[in-house]
Amino acid sequence: MIKKATILGFLTFILALSLQAGTAEAQDMRIGFVEPRAVLERMPEMRAVEQRLQNFINRKRDELTQLEQNFQQEVETYQQRAGVISDAVREQEEERLGQLQFELQQSQGQAEQEIRQRQAELMSPLLEQVQNAIDEVASERGMDYILNTTTSTGDVIILYVNEEIRAENDITDAVMRNLGI
Repeated sequence: MIKKATILGFLTFILALSLQAGTAEAQDMRIGFVEPRAVLERMPEMRAVEQRLQNFINRKRDELTQLEQNFQQEVETYQQRAGVISDAVREQEEERLGQLQFELQQSQGQAEQEIRQRQAELMSPLLEQVQNAIDEVASERGMDYILNTTTSTGDVIILYVNEEIRAENDITDAVMRNLGI
């Protein structure tokens, strides 16, 4: 019993020391934040990326529209003939139309995937530039961590920062200056 109490006391003492040391280290830590979306929106290259992506999306939309029109034409042709064809032929046509519909759905999914991939390809160089600028500014300012102020969907992560801390630790403008924006 005494042994357990002594071990428990010792562990508590070690935990208290480590928490105290962690607090001291945390006070020395410099944490900044940046809004990469704002930086990206102001980059001149972003307009070209958006235009190229929109052109790609338009091409994919046109391809899908053509496939949908072809499918609708096939369905209309089947509906016109449905009353005069045998049950066996009707069954074959319905199977064929089902397969065409499945292929159309696959094409839609593939187009969405290709659009996401194309967006990633086009954005990658810009994101790399922004990251390099963030790294440089953080290093110049002696920052240990840089937080993103928003998610990729625009949801706010950092809900409040007082003005003094914001002025000292928000590196968004410095990143833009680093990029020549």
